Amino acid sequence: MAQPTSVIHDIGYQRYTGPRLGRWYANRSLYEQSLRTAFGIGRGAKAKIFPWLVIGIALSVAVIAIAVRSLTGEPLMSYRSYAANITFPVMLFLAIVAPELVSRDLRDRTLPLYFSRPLSRSDYALTKYAALATVVLVLLAVPQLLIYIGAVFTRTDGFSGAMKELGDMGPGLAGAVIRALVLASIALLVASLTGRRAFAAAFIVGVFIITAPMVGILNVIGGQGSALSYLAFLVNPMTLLLGLEQWIFGKVPEGVPVGDYGPAYGVGTAVVLAGCVSLLLLRYRKVAA
Repeated sequence: MAQPTSVIHDIGYQRYTGPRLGRWYANRSLYEQSLRTAFGIGRGAKAKIFPWLVIGIALSVAVIAIAVRSLTGEPLMSYRSYAANITFPVMLFLAIVAPELVSRDLRDRTLPLYFSRPLSRSDYALTKYAALATVVLVLLAVPQLLIYIGAVFTRTDGFSGAMKELGDMGPGLAGAVIRALVLASIALLVASLTGRRAFAAAFIVGVFIITAPMVGILNVIGGQGSALSYLAFLVNPMTLLLGLEQWIFGKVPEGVPVGDYGPAYGVGTAVVLAGCVSLLLLRYRKVAA
């Protein structure tokens, strides 16, 4: 009985001979794609509603501040106060965007596709973190720049006035950078724990909402003027950042009393930031892919 013979068919496959763009290009592409996802660009109208609604609220506050200053000649709020006045929109923005960036990939089990490329697990986590920090910074910094432009046009002291206004805006922008780094690390870590976007959003809001009354409780327990009353603001991310800014840049009406414990707020912020980023990296080393 004759043995069957094997036949090799040429179906036209060819080896790729073009440039291999490598790890840097993969990171850059993931960063750009994450920014587009955060703003709903390239997606349906439903994906754009919530992030752009929050952005609209943030810009509306800036427009109102510009209008008041143009009419009265007096600033409605300081640049540093702007971030404190839009705390709730920022919290909503984080709850909307962070799950879109990471929870969807967990739910759809697309991580193996990312990790099959030159992209490492740490690259994925850090790139997503960089993208979220960038969009939060845009949310906080762009309105301040608009307020600055409006303020310059209302001043009558020319270049010196513009430079003085720039000096006033500096702490506000520095605070925006710090807030973007810290808040993005918290939100992304929480969102990375579940593939369900609704749960991730609820958990992110919970981190900010549940810790807020704890500040009041610790204040009552410690009593006015006690060390505990000054340190109580460490337990909530928003008041922690207010205390840090007050220690670095001085008091504002929306600040929190830190007394002589300002360095504790610096240490607390560093611990939260380093801890959240480290846990995020650990999460993606352990996640199934």
